[in-house]
Amino acid sequence: MTGQRARATGRRMTAGLTAATTAAALLAAVPAPASATPGPAGTPQAAPGTPLAVPGRPQVVPGTPRAVPGAAASPPGKPGALVGKPNMAIGAPGGAQRRPDAAGLPSALVGGPGAAIGTAVGSSSAAVGTPGSAGIGDAYYPAAGNGGYDVFHYDAALDYAGRETGKVDATVTITAMSTQQLSRFDLDFRGPQVTGITVNGRPASFTRSGQELVVTPSAVIPSETKFTTVVRYSGVPGPASDGSLGTYGWVPTKDGAVALGEPDGTPTWLPVNDHPRDKATYAFHVTVPSDLQVVANGTPGASTRRGAKTTYEWTETSAMASYLATIAIGKFQIRRTKAGKVPVITAVDPKYASSARKLERTTVAALKWEASQFGPYPFATAGGTIDDPRLDYALETQERPVYAGFAPDETFVVHELAHQWFGDAVSLHDWKDIWLNEGFATYAEWLWAEHKGKDTTRRIFKKYYAQPAESPVFNPPPGSPARRDLFGFSVYIRGAMCLEALRERIGDARFFKLVKAWAARGWSASARKRSGTRSAKYGAATTAGFIALAEKMSGKSLDRLFQAWLYQKGKPKKW
Repeated sequence: MTGQRARATGRRMTAGLTAATTAAALLAAVPAPASATPGPAGTPQAAPGTPLAVPGRPQVVPGTPRAVPGAAASPPGKPGALVGKPNMAIGAPGGAQRRPDAAGLPSALVGGPGAAIGTAVGSSSAAVGTPGSAGIGDAYYPAAGNGGYDVFHYDAALDYAGRETGKVDATVTITAMSTQQLSRFDLDFRGPQVTGITVNGRPASFTRSGQELVVTPSAVIPSETKFTTVVRYSGVPGPASDGSLGTYGWVPTKDGAVALGEPDGTPTWLPVNDHPRDKATYAFHVTVPSDLQVVANGTPGASTRRGAKTTYEWTETSAMASYLATIAIGKFQIRRTKAGKVPVITAVDPKYASSARKLERTTVAALKWEASQFGPYPFATAGGTIDDPRLDYALETQERPVYAGFAPDETFVVHELAHQWFGDAVSLHDWKDIWLNEGFATYAEWLWAEHKGKDTTRRIFKKYYAQPAESPVFNPPPGSPARRDLFGFSVYIRGAMCLEALRERIGDARFFKLVKAWAARGWSASARKRSGTRSAKYGAATTAGFIALAEKMSGKSLDRLFQAWLYQKGKPKKW
C-alpha cells in the first residue's frame, strides 16, 4: 500500500514535528554521507507532481501547494514518498503520487449467483458440535477472521441500483470446509441488512453483533465436511473510517463506488472470513446501470445486457486474502495489452484520461522488470485502476492495484506491483509481520531507482541511516510495530533497510536467490487452494519463516542482524 494511510500513521508517530515536516525534509536537514550524491538528485523524494505517499496509506492534506525543488512540501507520515521522488504535490489537482471462467476450480466450487453449492451434509439429532471461534487469533485484529472452517470460494452476485441511491442487493455463496464438528460459525460483516441465510440449502438462523454475523445451521456440520452458505443482503453499503487509516471499505465515487479493503474494510460490503490466513478464490457477478462499467480482480468474463442494466463477470482463480478484493463501478477508459504473456488490463476514470496510456506503459515495464528480480509473475492477469475519490493512497488489490484519486508515477506503480509477489501471493500469517509486505515493496522502489540509474540502494540506505536515533524512520521497530503504527515510516523504510543490510551480509547472488525462493512460496500455496485442498499454512508468511529461509540459503547465522533491524529500539548500531 502507498499513500494516505501511511502518512496518517506517520502523523501520530511524528508528534512534535511541524506540519510542514516530511521525511524528505528530514533527509535534507542532515549532511549527506560522503558517499551520497549531494542535492536533490541524491535525495529519496517524490517525483514532480507526485503527492507524498509512502507505499502504504497516508493522509494527504487537500489544497497543499505544489512543492518546489528542495522544499519540505508534504505532511509527515509518508514513507514511500521519500524514496526517489523529487518534489511531490500533495492534494494538488491531479497530483497524488502514491479465470475467465473458474478454470482450475473444482466443479463443486463454481456456481452462479445464489447457487447452493457443496455437499449436502446429513446429521442426526444426536450430533453434537461446538461453535467456531469469533476471531482467528490475530493479536492486532482480534475480531478479524473466524475459526471452525476454511473457505475455498466466494461467489458474489451484486445488483447495484446506481449512484442516486447506492443500494445493493446481494447474494453471496460461500463454499468452505469445516475443521471441527460445527454447531455454529461466524462471518465478518458490517454491511447492510441481512435478509436471509441458508446452509446447504436449508434456512439457518443468525444474529449480528458488531462485525460478527453468527450463523446457526439447522443441523450440526460434521468435521472435515464441505458445506455451502448463502447470505443475502439489501441496502446501502458504506465506507469505514479510521483516524489513522482514513476512508476505506465500500467508498462511493462520483459515478459509482470502489471497494478498498486493507486491513479490515471488505466486511463493509462482503460477508467473509476476514483474515489473510484464510485465502480463497472469488467470482464476481455485478449488475449495474448500462451506462456504467465494472472492474474487479482477476479475469473478465462475458458482459450481458438486459434492458437498462448490464451484468459484468470477473473471476479470481488464485487464492486471495479478503482485504485484496476489489470492485470498481463507474465510467472508465479500459485498455488491454500484454506484458510478455500476461494480459494487462487498465481502467482509468475520465478525470484522469490523459494518464491512461502512461499507466499502461509503466505497468508493463514494471512487471517485466520485477519478474526478472522476483521470479515469474504469480497471477493470471495484471493491470491497474485509477478511480476518482480523493483518498490519495494506492492499494495492492490482487492483479489490479487501485490508485484512488491520483495518476501514479512509476515509483507508485513499482511499489504496488511488487506487492503482487510480496503481500498478495505470499501473504501474512499475522498483521504484526506487515514489514514483510511493505519493506519488500519499498525495497523494490530502491532497486528500481538503481535499475534506472537514478541512485543506488546503498546510497539511499546511507541517507536514511544519517537520521537521528529518535527519527520516525527508526521508530517503532518494524518487526512488531503495534496496530496503530502498521503503516508508519519505520515499517516501510527501516523494513527496506533491513533487506539492504541482509543483501550486504550475504552478497548479491545469495540475496536475489533468497528473494525469488521466498516469492515462489506463493505459487504452490495458491495451487493447493485452487484445487480445493485445505492447508493451514498456504501462503502464510512469518518473520521467523523468512529468517529461517535466509539462514538456510546463506549458510550464515543472521539472528543478530534481524534482531537489530526488526526489534531493537532506536537506531541499530551493530549487526
